[in-house]
Amino acid sequence: MSINHDTLAARLRLAYSQGPVPPLRDGLEPSDENSAYIVQNINTRFWEQEGRRIVGRKIGLTAKTVQAQLGVDIPDYGVLFGDMEIQNGGTLPVSKTIQPKVEAEVALILGRELNLSDPTPDDIADATDYAVAAIEIVDSRITDWKITYADTVADNGSSAYFVLGQEPRKLSNLDLYTCGMALEVNGEVRSVGDGAACLGHPLKAAAWLAKTLTSLGISLKAGDILLTGALGPMVSMTPGDHVQAVIGGLGAVSFTYQDDRRL
Repeated sequence: MSINHDTLAARLRLAYSQGPVPPLRDGLEPSDENSAYIVQNINTRFWEQEGRRIVGRKIGLTAKTVQAQLGVDIPDYGVLFGDMEIQNGGTLPVSKTIQPKVEAEVALILGRELNLSDPTPDDIADATDYAVAAIEIVDSRITDWKITYADTVADNGSSAYFVLGQEPRKLSNLDLYTCGMALEVNGEVRSVGDGAACLGHPLKAAAWLAKTLTSLGISLKAGDILLTGALGPMVSMTPGDHVQAVIGGLGAVSFTYQDDRRL
């Protein structure tokens, strides 16, 4: 494989404006985690230099079934930028997406910096200011979602946009293990799940992320948003759809997938 990391990173950036690209098999072995994160980091630095601001991280591949499909036994992560947030009840224009899907998640908002070398779920809880219901809009720059583990890692965890609910709750008042989730599209339930589906517990997923980042010399900061992973299966969207997620104890969060294309 002779394609270098910078070339792969540029290929993914170009896909945002020119459409999806074939899987990165010519430059990344399907399980090459280290090289995939190098590609992701190249683009993270590029976008920061372009003025984008990091506001947190997202955790992906928290479901054992999805890990099995990609032949891995660990989650992955991507970077959240401030311009990826859609206001609760707002709209996402179709023109800003490629092949999006939605999933419901628990979002944690940190109240203080977290840089422990081996944090526990209790450490995450202590550092968390509050939790809210969230929707993540995932998207892939890889044609037809034909991704390997390396593809999705390099592609910033197949991230796109996110929506945060407006009902902040302290963790002391929540049961994030058994909390139920229903994801509705146009009032029809399309996905259900619970906190246990997210790597066993959303706080366990967040602890994995914090430990992984600390090993790379990266600490999570006060105010950071952590999207802890899907509570149920991903759902595809059609232009005009209204999407709402309801999570037990955290309330509802929603947006509309607005068709802004010219006929």
